[in-house]
Amino acid sequence: MAVPGDVRGNAVTRPPTTDVVLLVVAMLAIGTSGPLIAATAVGAVALAFWRSLLGSALTLPFSLLRHRGELRSLTRAEWRGTALAGALLGAHFAAWLPSLRFTSVASSTALVALQPVWAALIARSRGAHVPRLAWIGIAVALVGVLVLTGIDVSTDPRHLVGDLLALVGGMLSAAYVTAGERVRQTVSTPTYTSVAYAVSALVLLPLCLVLGQDLWGYSPGGWGTVLALTFGAQLLGHTLINRVVRTSGATVTSLAILLEMPFSTIIAAVWLGQVPPPAVIPAVVLIFAGLVVVIRSGDRRTEQETPPV
Repeated sequence: MAVPGDVRGNAVTRPPTTDVVLLVVAMLAIGTSGPLIAATAVGAVALAFWRSLLGSALTLPFSLLRHRGELRSLTRAEWRGTALAGALLGAHFAAWLPSLRFTSVASSTALVALQPVWAALIARSRGAHVPRLAWIGIAVALVGVLVLTGIDVSTDPRHLVGDLLALVGGMLSAAYVTAGERVRQTVSTPTYTSVAYAVSALVLLPLCLVLGQDLWGYSPGGWGTVLALTFGAQLLGHTLINRVVRTSGATVTSLAILLEMPFSTIIAAVWLGQVPPPAVIPAVVLIFAGLVVVIRSGDRRTEQETPPV
């Protein structure tokens, strides 16, 4: 069994059953974010700011009520680690959300789903062992991503910009999950999320001002999108991911993000008319097959914390 914090251990752990259930719920919640962002007129970075700010505001009272002592006793290393994770989350939002304005939901979510590759490379660079079977699973899952979306050979500059932003967003997301994995060994879910979301908002605020994105004055539908993203993708989705990363590790958690792609694609097809290609069924089969292979390549870890929901 890999020792928490020991970078020489296995980078892939077999998650407990509860973690698998929580990850599926988290992916269902996060899967709504792509179509919501693509359908609204609210600025993408402004949406990222509000979902981070409201996410922190809604979790902070619980942290102050139940974890005030922990907030006061956080070490400098824990503050730095949580702040780093929050800054990476804000940077991820700043890259990925705007990509949905330049390319399709399917292409954007597929490229951001490449983050397991980056998570594995980060783990390997820190000295962790990535099993050969895990690499095979990652390859199979990513083949599924390519089958579903196709290789984007469009010469439309807007599509190319969107693809690049989504790719960078996946890299930043992998770094965010990896940073959170280390902090979550000693910091509770409420404390970690309330601080990390606040830092994410602080990172995004100046970017909103520089880009000239309105932070208020939205239509009722615009505010509805803000609230839907906050309660769905942010509080339910990302908070459950922050919970699971403590017991299942960054690589497996990042691999579960691949589920966001089929969920978002289906929602976008029904709601926005962005009909996916006929290859969606074999692609989903490949993705799930890759996930099973990766999960089975690791060691089982026991749960250490009660779910926050």
